[in-house]
Amino acid sequence: MPIIVNLDVVLAQRKMRLNDLAAAVDITPQNLSILKTGKAKAIRFSTLEAICEHLQCQPGEILEYRPEPVKKKKT
Repeated sequence: MPIIVNLDVVLAQRKMRLNDLAAAVDITPQNLSILKTGKAKAIRFSTLEAICEHLQCQPGEILEYRPEPVKKKKT
């Protein structure tokens, strides 16, 4: 998937644990872990807003778009 989640990087920069962030933004640690590992298929804007507010960051610091390489067709 070309959307990369950099939540672990931002947490490390802020010297914050996942469980502390989960408690602060009222989300289960399990759901936050799913987001952190990139396994989430979606995120609510309200959740993203709460995370950004607590971490004092922009959404672009947490989410990144990296296009997948185009595979060449064999002829």
